[in-house]
Amino acid sequence: MSLPWVVRQGAIANVEEEMGQESMDSAPDFDAVIIGAGYSGMRMLVELRRLGMTARIFETGAEVGGTWYWNRYPGARTDSEAWVYCYDFDDDLLDEWDWAERYPTQAQSLAYLTHVADRFDLRRDITFNTTVTGARWSDETAAWVVETSDGASTTARFLVSAMGQQCVVVDPPFPGATTFQGESYNSNRWPDRNTDFAGKRVAIVGAGATAIQMIPIVAEEAAELVVFQRTPNYVLPARNYVTTEEQRNSIKRQYRAVWDHAYNHPFGQYFPPANRVSADVPDPEERRRIFEYGWERGGFRFLFETFDDLTTNQACNDEASEFVRDRIRAIVHDPETAERLCPKDYPLGGKRPPAGHFYYETFNLPHVKLVSLPETPIAEVTPTGIRMEDGTLHEVDVIIWALGFDAVTGALIRLGVEGRDGVTIGEAWDSDKPAQHFGLTTPGFPNMFALAGPQGAFGNFQSFMTKQVEWVGSVMAHMADSGDAAVEVTRECAYDWAEACEEAIDATVLMGGVAGHSWFLGANVEGKKARVMFYFGGVNTYNKMLAESTENGFPGYEFRAARATATVEA
Repeated sequence: MSLPWVVRQGAIANVEEEMGQESMDSAPDFDAVIIGAGYSGMRMLVELRRLGMTARIFETGAEVGGTWYWNRYPGARTDSEAWVYCYDFDDDLLDEWDWAERYPTQAQSLAYLTHVADRFDLRRDITFNTTVTGARWSDETAAWVVETSDGASTTARFLVSAMGQQCVVVDPPFPGATTFQGESYNSNRWPDRNTDFAGKRVAIVGAGATAIQMIPIVAEEAAELVVFQRTPNYVLPARNYVTTEEQRNSIKRQYRAVWDHAYNHPFGQYFPPANRVSADVPDPEERRRIFEYGWERGGFRFLFETFDDLTTNQACNDEASEFVRDRIRAIVHDPETAERLCPKDYPLGGKRPPAGHFYYETFNLPHVKLVSLPETPIAEVTPTGIRMEDGTLHEVDVIIWALGFDAVTGALIRLGVEGRDGVTIGEAWDSDKPAQHFGLTTPGFPNMFALAGPQGAFGNFQSFMTKQVEWVGSVMAHMADSGDAAVEVTRECAYDWAEACEEAIDATVLMGGVAGHSWFLGANVEGKKARVMFYFGGVNTYNKMLAESTENGFPGYEFRAARATATVEA
């Protein structure tokens, strides 16, 4: 059994002799338990090792990877560029890994994470094929009691959730979904084997980011493909490419500058700012040329290399939105299909715009059909297909469900984590004043941190996750120096942060129309109370606030000294 973490930091002398056997037996098994072995969980483990702390990751899957282990669906890849969708904590790691494409595929991302686990020997601290089934805070011992699917119970000073924002899928809500006798797949739990759609009639239900990646790939094989679309998206062309040796070497020579830029970019990307607002360009033709430039640059660059007020100026957003709709109409041959693919009742950016890889072009294929669910809703799933409310039956051999996620809060709520006085995290987040300071800490849940939790930054995940991990590590180091046993954010501090999140999104034009029902607010899940899920004030601002919190000794946090029976004066 490990010694209490404050002991190993040298705060207490001759602890083994002075604590006695009884206190030693009550010491936690680990300094920290981490839930999930994806990008954030692995990065947290590295940070804890740097602090000289013991940790154990519990991972449901059979290997590292998190999202990139589970999401094996055809076409899965990142929508952030490779050089800012990786780790930057080790210069040698940056130098030795070559990214083959601008936007890495699922297989490439998983290979990278596997390499990191090998290189830093992370698996010795990971328990695979084991799900955390519950966690309960004990005021008596100032520790977390963590239950796992193997029937074991583990104690830890700290609990760190690294389950990700999108790991709980929305189940098909349609009557008869379990009666379908053909092949059925869920995009988030794709089988670890090759799937063959050649000569088959396939239905894809959903038209979000996952489906947008999948549809062009499935269409290449399927004899027929029917896409059931609830809400159309503003799909931006990815403009993916295979990287050359010269490009890779150029990035490696300036990696530190790349990451400095990403940490200080509003969206956490390696993009230059537009350095202009729409009012600076009064000529509409010139504004259109700027939009064309952003469109050709590909991906999120359309949002950030065109006009700096695209998300805050309604007129600019309207013009950008109409530009995208015009592109859709130019690409898709059938006018009726093109109009169904055009978003018209929410602003560009109101839903995270996916990066497409010949998505719109796919609807020009004669065997691909689009069904608009607002026009003709699904009535039921039958043993042979999908029946619509107008009586139409789409008979298919395969149904692929891509219905989105109970995002951000879903995983911890379903886990049923209990804080002080037996209050669950679901009860705390479903209260009239839900608040999660920095997206990391919740009042009433001492020594618990949720990486990429609700009301955290919105942008490129890697560009704020690393700063979150470093902040959590700084809190733990501060406690090691002071000998404190528990830390908890005050309700006032958390409420202030929740108001800051509201103010940040109110300063944009993003929540107009049906965007007010998006997963940004948790409103895509029936029965889930809507609230702002992210801080939209910029990754750069968010990272700066984390740094200032550390520099100022973590204002808004209460630190509790260790119990006298658990420590000895130095």
